[in-house]
Amino acid sequence: MMNNSIEGISKKFKEFGLTSWAVDNKTAIYIIAIIVSLWGLIKFNTMPKEQFPDIVVPTISVVTVYVGNSPKDIENLVTRPIEKQLKGISGAKVNKIQSTSQTDYSLIVVEFDTDVKTEIAKQKVKDAIDKAKVDLPTDLTSQPEAQEFAFSEMPIMFVNVSGDYDGIKLKYYADKMQDHFEDLPEVTRAEIVGAPEREIQINVDPYKMSLARISFMDIENAVSRENRDITGGLIEVGNMKRTLRVKGQFTSALNLQDIVVRSSAQGASVYLKDIAEIKDTIKERESFARLDGKNVVTLNIVKRAGENLIDCADKVKAEVADMQKKGEIPGDLNVVITGDQSKQTKTSFNELVNTIVIGFILVLLILMFFMGVTNAFFVALSVPLSVFVAFLFLPVADAIIGTNVTLNFIVLFALLFGLGIIVDDAIVVIENTHRIYNNGKVPIVRSAKEAAGEVFIPVLAGTATTLAPFFPLLFWKGLIGKFMIYLPTMLILTLAASLIVAFVFNPVFAVSFMKPEGKEFESPKKALFKKWWFWTMIILGVVFNLLGFATGAQIGSLGSDAAALTAKKYSMHGFGNFLLIMAGLVLLNRFVLQDIIYKFQHRSLPKLMARYEKLLRWVLKGWRPVWMFASLFGIFFLSVILLMMRGNKSTFFPSGDPNFIYVYLKLPVGTDVKYTDSITRILEKRVEKVLENELPSKGGIVESIISNVAVSANNPRDNNRSTQSNLGRIQVSFVEFEKRHGKQTKPFMDEIREKTKGIPGASVEVGQEDGGPPTDPPVNIEVSGDDFESIARVSTQLYNYLDTNQVEGVENLQSNVDLSNPEITINVDREKAMMEGLTTGQIGMEIRTAVFGKEVSKLKDGEDEYKIQLRTSDMIRNNIADLMNLRITFMDMNTMRVKSIPLSAVARVDYTNTTGGVKRKNVRRTIQLQSNVLDPTMVGPVNEELQLKIDAFKAKNKIPSDVTIKLSGQSEQEKETQVFLGNAFMIAMGIIFLILVLQFNSMSKPFIVITEIFFSVIGVLLGYALTGMTIATIMLGVGVVGLAGIVIKNGILLIEFTDELRGRGVKTREAAIQAGKIRIIPVLLTAVATILGLLPLAVGFNIDFISLFQHLNPKIFFGGDSVVFWGPLSWTIIFGLIFAFFLTLIMVPSMYLISERLRRPMEQFYGGRWIAIFGFLGPLFFIFVGLMYLVRRIQGKKVWNGTLKEIKS
Repeated sequence: MMNNSIEGISKKFKEFGLTSWAVDNKTAIYIIAIIVSLWGLIKFNTMPKEQFPDIVVPTISVVTVYVGNSPKDIENLVTRPIEKQLKGISGAKVNKIQSTSQTDYSLIVVEFDTDVKTEIAKQKVKDAIDKAKVDLPTDLTSQPEAQEFAFSEMPIMFVNVSGDYDGIKLKYYADKMQDHFEDLPEVTRAEIVGAPEREIQINVDPYKMSLARISFMDIENAVSRENRDITGGLIEVGNMKRTLRVKGQFTSALNLQDIVVRSSAQGASVYLKDIAEIKDTIKERESFARLDGKNVVTLNIVKRAGENLIDCADKVKAEVADMQKKGEIPGDLNVVITGDQSKQTKTSFNELVNTIVIGFILVLLILMFFMGVTNAFFVALSVPLSVFVAFLFLPVADAIIGTNVTLNFIVLFALLFGLGIIVDDAIVVIENTHRIYNNGKVPIVRSAKEAAGEVFIPVLAGTATTLAPFFPLLFWKGLIGKFMIYLPTMLILTLAASLIVAFVFNPVFAVSFMKPEGKEFESPKKALFKKWWFWTMIILGVVFNLLGFATGAQIGSLGSDAAALTAKKYSMHGFGNFLLIMAGLVLLNRFVLQDIIYKFQHRSLPKLMARYEKLLRWVLKGWRPVWMFASLFGIFFLSVILLMMRGNKSTFFPSGDPNFIYVYLKLPVGTDVKYTDSITRILEKRVEKVLENELPSKGGIVESIISNVAVSANNPRDNNRSTQSNLGRIQVSFVEFEKRHGKQTKPFMDEIREKTKGIPGASVEVGQEDGGPPTDPPVNIEVSGDDFESIARVSTQLYNYLDTNQVEGVENLQSNVDLSNPEITINVDREKAMMEGLTTGQIGMEIRTAVFGKEVSKLKDGEDEYKIQLRTSDMIRNNIADLMNLRITFMDMNTMRVKSIPLSAVARVDYTNTTGGVKRKNVRRTIQLQSNVLDPTMVGPVNEELQLKIDAFKAKNKIPSDVTIKLSGQSEQEKETQVFLGNAFMIAMGIIFLILVLQFNSMSKPFIVITEIFFSVIGVLLGYALTGMTIATIMLGVGVVGLAGIVIKNGILLIEFTDELRGRGVKTREAAIQAGKIRIIPVLLTAVATILGLLPLAVGFNIDFISLFQHLNPKIFFGGDSVVFWGPLSWTIIFGLIFAFFLTLIMVPSMYLISERLRRPMEQFYGGRWIAIFGFLGPLFFIFVGLMYLVRRIQGKKVWNGTLKEIKS
């Protein structure tokens, strides 16, 4: 009788229109499925692939060059006027304005809110610059230029050129390669670093120049007048008009020798060669680049935004090979590619794709045991179909993200994350179809329609609640939000697509292929050998393998392309082995798995369901549901205490073994580039000593060691991309993870950090690549105010205080502004100068030309132009005494005579110190004390201790009222992220609650379902407490928010079916028991499928399927870059799901029973249904219930708990 009520079938049944239409139009659905699959495969293979998302952030930099000015002058003359206008920008929210004013150079970085489009931000900045121009000097060396910042501007690889050639020849070949690379559509530019630059030097002897009474201006005018081509116009010659041109441009430096600088009526002429040495040489080097200790010319390859990183790298490599093959560059020229991001991208891409396949196989395997092989395949097919359908909606994703979606590792993880969730809908639909079908007792068409109609509303609500937590994540602000937005976007699209697949495609597959199961319906096992398709697989497998051997035999023959033949050989072996392995799996299924599955379904599964029913009957009796519910809060407090006692380490973004180790060298501002290079060489030798057994020459795990000085040497956290002679950087690149054979790279980083200490006057920082988007420094103390001397004094005092009272874990606390930069000041005696007829401007420009030099013209050589630089000879310009004796020759406008006055007659020398630059943040002068933290998991504790030290410093020292000290940096970003994720969690709860109220039209039932989120949080806390894993803050937050939607789907299914059974007349307790018993399989499957989908990534299990099929070598290994980044998020979800699954099966029926028993008495006592809202008050719920029982007892009235007297059978 009970079974009839549960499985009862009437002539009329509930159905879902779209599913019924799909079942009635199977042919159309199959054609649509094929088209969607082909489209998806094409899209998957053609989408641009890259490691990280190609983020375009609305950050605009303004660069201005004004030669001949000190940092403070640059600040006052250039930076402030522009900042004033930038501050007044309206119509686009500006988050932060930072500026750096240093000698000759101003850099302003404007960070807009991430909602502002980059094009609008750039236009706003340009408009502000235009307004500021009226307040700027008219003689700027270069006008302010607005440039946007994008991650695609970072080099994706370095092409290093070396060989037995001089620097100029290497530069020549590098230029040719640069032209070829920049012709590729995927490349934005190829920057040349470390190359000598040809320069024509006019090195004047000032003594000869003064004797001839010639000035720098005379030489400049003479050179510029001679080095010219002038068009005279057109003249008629017969019927033609010809151009008349005076040709005078120099073709060689020798042409400069005979320039007449001055001639007189007496015939005495002064030639340039008489007073100067003319050299065709190379410019004084501004930068250095080395590879494995040898000088190289490096080309930094910058990819165009939105292009395929892997294709771009492959084309650059092909271009190099093609140039060598054609002889455009000599064969003995060494071209070595380092820092190739495409390798890591390929590795991460293959790892994630293989992990998706492994997860798919595990999900398929578990489904086979519960649903049979055929049904499992229906469900498993929903995974690729859902992804392909989601690809149809990529334009929607482009609109949400604001740029074209690329196939990066966040998108791939979103697909992996969704792997277990995608199958949930299909599991529920197919399992329900299978249950109603009842081995053929109900027609399959009706079963499919009825099953879809029965579960559509709960599945729709479940999918909506699963999606709900991800919607708030779309509004994540800042750089981290831009980075992570791909995850919720792709999950929303994929899960929405899974709903379409579950109710359109899966029912059609079920109608076509679902057959009665059981021993009586199976054909004999040996009948497999009579199947044509089985033998076709085997024969084709053997044939393709034989073709592979035949192709391999051709390798090495005359005129054959070895690479192409090798690829063809392994492709044939791969396809042949795939067919043979598939045939083997069919045999395994038929002769082994079918029997195991049959025993599991007919013995183990009924026992499991019977034991679960027995457990439920025991739990749902008397006061036990109440005690179970109350114990939840005890478990919660226990999990919190255990986690606190465990003291897990925490970090912002996950980090693991470094793929790159960076050594950053910083010397005082103004340090000569040659000295910086010499210190960098010392550090290089120390790094090589640490890695001596792992160098490429010894077949170790080190791929390359690259050194850069002045250019490409700054820390990525620094927005200043200018040439800085005081900076050096060493980059150690390691081979891919699977090629390291288990060797860890972090010990090398720790040893390098130890060995690079102890260089006087040098600041050395050792770090690794960022695990996510670039963040602020781990330690960043801002000292800001209006008076620079005040903040300089306070920052110095604070630095000394923190240096004396050191905080453990701080690597190398340094100021970002050099406060004691040595300077030689020439003070002009204006009175004496005016008496001689000289101005300060004349004196300044004369000294600048003598020391720095002045470009007076250009020498053209083919398409290239080279500077003709005028200045004094080396010996004099580097000697201050000789410079002070420099005679300034000029025309005295009062006497109209040429005068020659020594500089020492009108000026004196002072040796002083000055600031190396002026930094400003939000128009206030700021000095920042920054440092790395030795252990990334200690950033939080280190900053907490630093805050205590800062407070103590403030208490002991008198700080000027206009000076503020603030601890910001990564810890501030962490707090902002935690606040956002907390708000996102609360918004998600609100959306879920609203959906559930609409579905159940009840307040108590949504409370029951939402309590499942509480279950999952307990699981997460217990999981981390028991394992002691490092907590990645951002991944924990995203995981908990994601869990909120995943776990409640099972609760919806249980409550929905319980309500349906009650509607059929089943009593409340029995309905809860039967609903649990019937729904245990889909609940179990959805939880296990999600866990198994994420488990390979959580443990870092990798199988190379291509190698498995082509070489029969699976290359199994554990670890990799993907598990470092995504492992913490995977474990967070796994911990939460495991605990929530067990609690769902027990607690949801218990709470359902409690709510139904309390509903009527609570309404009567408190006078309204609104009392259900107390359920959200957690432990306070018990207070309100206890109050009701207490008052009723005082009144002498019993509370009816909805229980009936049991009738003994």
